[in-house]
Amino acid sequence: MSHAAPFAAGLGLSSLRGATLAQVDAAAALQHRTDRKYLLPLDGARLLVDRLAGSHHVLDLAGRRTTSYRSTYFDTERLGAWRAHVQGRRRRWKVRTRLYAEDGLCRVEVKTKDGRGATVKHALRASAGVYGHLGEHAADFVDGVLRRAGIPVTAGALSPAAEIRYVRAALADLDHGTRVTLDGGLTCHHMDRTAALDPGHVLVETKGGTRPAPADRLLLRLGARPVSLSKYVVGQSLLTPGLPDNDVRRLARRYFTAGPRPAPLLERTPAA
Repeated sequence: MSHAAPFAAGLGLSSLRGATLAQVDAAAALQHRTDRKYLLPLDGARLLVDRLAGSHHVLDLAGRRTTSYRSTYFDTERLGAWRAHVQGRRRRWKVRTRLYAEDGLCRVEVKTKDGRGATVKHALRASAGVYGHLGEHAADFVDGVLRRAGIPVTAGALSPAAEIRYVRAALADLDHGTRVTLDGGLTCHHMDRTAALDPGHVLVETKGGTRPAPADRLLLRLGARPVSLSKYVVGQSLLTPGLPDNDVRRLARRYFTAGPRPAPLLERTPAA
């Protein structure tokens, strides 16, 4: 069963002005950005949406204001991407395939950090059938991005390590070129185990420049504080036996539950 409809209603997305994907991409594509993350109770997230209604539009895709995401993350046998993040290394990286479920669209994405700590995202469009795999074309793309970033890892050393599923609403300030995303129904999957974000909480991310955006200042006024929380790192930290304890796991234990029972697949609606 899809979480999309109750999530959209719970956030009050119908009160916002809609924007097309082209409008959002033109104003706030943000492939080079600073991300800040917050964990908010659902009522706090709804209040945030209400306060942003005057300055932000919500991405509206033919009347649909949320999208179901599935992301498969790739890592080395020794979890080099996971360890680089947990250890706070300057050369952090992530490789994933991402499926936009309702639209049947897929992208291969590589995220790295620049010298100032900002996130740089590189993406390659692919067919939906590519999701969860790194074929020859995708591998060449991944190798090129990691090589230019000075990261000594190749696609040949990577294999699927975890899958993350969630429902996302995307808000954009079209005048200032910043975005806010709100993720709910978040689950992490590794082999036969699943971890889930408490359904009463929403993961909020602001995506903009190095200086805090108006949305960040509003979040501070609402009592929220930034957290260091990677969806992939959370999944591995909670679900993979034998990994060392770390700050991410301690934070995640406050908001996530983990167990052996796999969550049901999100509904996939074929593209029109």
